[in-house]
Amino acid sequence: MATQRDFHNEFATANSLTPAARNASANGTGVDLAGYRSAAVVFVVGTVTDGTHTPKLQESDDNSSFSDVAAADQSGTLGVLASSTNQEVSYIGTKRYIRAVITVAGATTGAVEAAVVVRGNPVTAPA
Repeated sequence: MATQRDFHNEFATANSLTPAARNASANGTGVDLAGYRSAAVVFVVGTVTDGTHTPKLQESDDNSSFSDVAAADQSGTLGVLASSTNQEVSYIGTKRYIRAVITVAGATTGAVEAAVVVRGNPVTAPA
């Protein structure tokens, strides 16, 4: 029996952007939100050596055609990534798939970064 403090069974994670040193823009892998009532994306940042690294979320009905998530469909805001400073935003839209995107400009060596989707409130627990 799960205890009140047992958060482990209430969420599941998936990499959208695997950890890597990036000096070019990257689209993450789509993550299926079916079976979950909430989701958040965490952009995990290591060292930024140069360039501008701007994160955003995209959404899709079919995991094929993605479009940018409207401000009204996310809780929180994202800004340019900085060294060792993670950023997170919740997705409150209605599409089945989301992915993380990082747009990179002016980078030679770039930055070490990743994006993890945290799916929560499963329809059927444990997650």
